[in-house]
Amino acid sequence: MLRHTRLAGESADYLDAREELRQAEIDLMRHREKVAAQRRALPQGPPVDDYVFSEGPADLDAGDTPLREVTLSELFTATNRPLIVYHFMYGKLQTDPCPMCTLWIDGFNGIAHHIARNADFAIAAAADTPTLRQHARNRGWHRLRLLSCGDSTFKYDLGSEDKDGEQDSTISVFTRDDAGTVRHFYSTHPRMADDIDERGIDLLAPVWHLLDLTPKGRDDWYPSLDY
Repeated sequence: MLRHTRLAGESADYLDAREELRQAEIDLMRHREKVAAQRRALPQGPPVDDYVFSEGPADLDAGDTPLREVTLSELFTATNRPLIVYHFMYGKLQTDPCPMCTLWIDGFNGIAHHIARNADFAIAAAADTPTLRQHARNRGWHRLRLLSCGDSTFKYDLGSEDKDGEQDSTISVFTRDDAGTVRHFYSTHPRMADDIDERGIDLLAPVWHLLDLTPKGRDDWYPSLDY
């Protein structure tokens, strides 16, 4: 038995339960690694359109103009780097920014400089550029590339928007080869099955995992834009 604590008063029942839990956590970790390897081994994905986004100045505090158009292929800084795009639920029928997405993006902003060492990363929303940037200023998202895609079919094609303009959160990964072809590699959504409505991308948010370590767990807690 591997013990991580040396506390007096740990009963035999407690130690046995901790060991059973440790073994279950090991099984979960190994299965997670197996799934990650299966994801990396996906065959070549289809080429995608070179979608056009609207983007403001790199400095979030420099205002919202001039606006410029940037294509999906131009988001890559090198051919051997993947591009990760988080689809933010904001814009069209989602007239208020999604609190859950906002919680995730708060975290992305904190680690964006680490992601940048290995991959290109951007946030895309259907909201117009000034509206998106104002919410970003309210949250302090100074490390993130913010893109408006409400005038393109990007979110619809990737499954984060329906024909009526209802929004959903999604994470998408793209690759670009030496010839400049951009391909879809992977996307995932919160709704993975009829009985999995919101848990599909929870691995992106450490808040849930920290709460799950506590006796109460996450319970029915839901983030608020007041935080």
